[in-house]
Amino acid sequence: MNEVMDEREREECVAAGFAAGDERCMEAVYRRWRPLVHALAYRYLGDEREAEDVTQQVFLAAWRGRHRYRPGPGGLGAWITGITRHKVADALEARTRRARVAAAAVRTSPGAGERFGGPARQEAEQVLDRVLVLGELARLPSEQRRVLHLAFYADLTQTQIADRTGLPLGTVKSHMRRALHRLRGSLPQAVRVAR
Repeated sequence: MNEVMDEREREECVAAGFAAGDERCMEAVYRRWRPLVHALAYRYLGDEREAEDVTQQVFLAAWRGRHRYRPGPGGLGAWITGITRHKVADALEARTRRARVAAAAVRTSPGAGERFGGPARQEAEQVLDRVLVLGELARLPSEQRRVLHLAFYADLTQTQIADRTGLPLGTVKSHMRRALHRLRGSLPQAVRVAR
């Protein structure tokens, strides 16, 4: 009985530390719950890479949302399992969206009646990649999106962008850095899962 109480008290202490932002407690939470989160994600998704991505998303979401954690029945484990269910549902929804976009790309590709392979498949994948990139660009704040558009679509330097927009050069550089950092965090996952 004492061992059960000690274990429960330890978990409550770790949960309280986690909610308070203690990184050591986050490490303990990750070690304790990662196997369960990964197993659940793999069970529903059936893909190792997607399961690993979801596992990372769950713990990132848990850390970012730790201030919303409230002890209750099942404790921190139940809360993390709930986040896992939501992230798995998001992954399944994204998979369905990608399949619809890929099917639409194949339908509109020249030679769509041919077997889906070779050049038709490559073209469909390129269309899918463009759709994913445009979707992620649309999520950026308008000034960051505008700076990236001018840099990559109008082929302007940062100095030229500053001249054209009237923004200080430092602001242009900051917008560019933040936008690229944000895309770096979201695009590799989106493109990796699309394959």
